[in-house]
Amino acid sequence: MHTKDDITGIHHITAVASSTAENIDFYENVLGLRLVKQTVNFDDPFTYHLYYGDAQGAPGTILTFFPWQTLPRGKPGTGMVTAIAFAIPRSSMAFWNRRIKATGRALQTAERFGDPVITFADTDGLPIELVGRVDLPPTTGGGRCQIPDDHAIHGFHSATATLNGIEDIQALLEGEMGMRRHVQEGARYRFLMADQAAPGHLFDIVVDPAASPGKPGVGTVHHIAFRTASGKTQAQWQSNLRQAGRHVTEVRDRKYFRSIYFHSPGGVLFEIATDPPGFTVDESVEDLGTALMLPDQYEPIRTDIEKRLPALQRNAFYQGVEDASASTEAGRASAT
Repeated sequence: MHTKDDITGIHHITAVASSTAENIDFYENVLGLRLVKQTVNFDDPFTYHLYYGDAQGAPGTILTFFPWQTLPRGKPGTGMVTAIAFAIPRSSMAFWNRRIKATGRALQTAERFGDPVITFADTDGLPIELVGRVDLPPTTGGGRCQIPDDHAIHGFHSATATLNGIEDIQALLEGEMGMRRHVQEGARYRFLMADQAAPGHLFDIVVDPAASPGKPGVGTVHHIAFRTASGKTQAQWQSNLRQAGRHVTEVRDRKYFRSIYFHSPGGVLFEIATDPPGFTVDESVEDLGTALMLPDQYEPIRTDIEKRLPALQRNAFYQGVEDASASTEAGRASAT
């Protein structure tokens, strides 16, 4: 039984993209996530910060992007999160296999800890995984793309970081962050967070002593954020981590949550983010993601920001995906 003081799971994961149009199209029209917030980078207000998740933008479902078109392509490696995994119904593996293939991208299938896994890359080369599960966490559906409920993504399953060793990161995860080492499969170590009914309560470490450091850039993960219940519990985490010798930032107000940051052993950028106040502080649930929302400090320069940001286009790069999925499903139904 977890308490309000625990790290309950992944809050969000933030990655780097290039084209806003291709990014939106892939995550909305292929994966069926909802664009729940269009805002800007707090440190670079002339760059978008796009948030995708379930219909309500619940913690544990949120994948975010900084689209930096001029940034070079990065390379996943040690010191970063190297794969992002979403949970899908185990009975939907064939549906998603066909759907991803219909986009023209290569994929691999495998089994991990007894669960089937589909691995592929998004439009910028970011490694994405779909893990088939029977015990799915509750989420509130997706967005514009009408993927049937019995095939829909149910938030995060896990994230994978790659490091050269396990001892130092295990000391942090178990000793200071309250996770529990659960199982091991080869060089992959799985850690459990407190709320095992919530999306994203698993964190995997793959150990590769010979792996090279990752190169930040387009197609890589910028940071991973873990959940805490409130500003009060966040302050306690900040104090505990500092007492353990970690260099932790001051609390930063991100409008939809509050954040502290620090680097893990091996260099992965960690964040601890509060569940409240959430994405409905400036938009209704029905209107999430439909307008550019700015942090208060940037409202005085809204006109300049809007002139310099590219228009968010919802191009149908993957318009054949729906047809391919629908026709195959119809064929299967008629044969039964």
